[in-house]
Amino acid sequence: MNARLAAAACHFLDVPFRLHGRDPATGLDCVGLVAAALERCGHPVTPPQGYTLRSLDLAPLLQSAGQSGLTEVRQNGDIVLAAVHSLQPHLLMAAPDGFVHAHAGVGRVTFLPGPLPWPILRQWRLLENKD
Repeated sequence: MNARLAAAACHFLDVPFRLHGRDPATGLDCVGLVAAALERCGHPVTPPQGYTLRSLDLAPLLQSAGQSGLTEVRQNGDIVLAAVHSLQPHLLMAAPDGFVHAHAGVGRVTFLPGPLPWPILRQWRLLENKD
């Protein structure tokens, strides 16, 4: 787990949930949480646009991950895409002992103790430059 990225995600705990939210001052959704954490770590991001809360189309998320410098891994990802429901993919960020995520039902960014209760669809790791 990338400790800097996990700490960045934890910084946004209790921020209000807002669909398509990209500003912690007004609210974040799961995509906005990932973008905000990556930006807090100094990484440029290209978040997907125009998605709905429920969708079968993962292409925008997958394209965004690649454009944002994330590398897909088979396990132990910093960022996890899980299937909360067959029509609801959801991004979560790994943190010590669980995951940080923007929870629409609770209405805020919250901590979910691991392991995940949902199937994992994809995982990515943020590779740090060693320059």
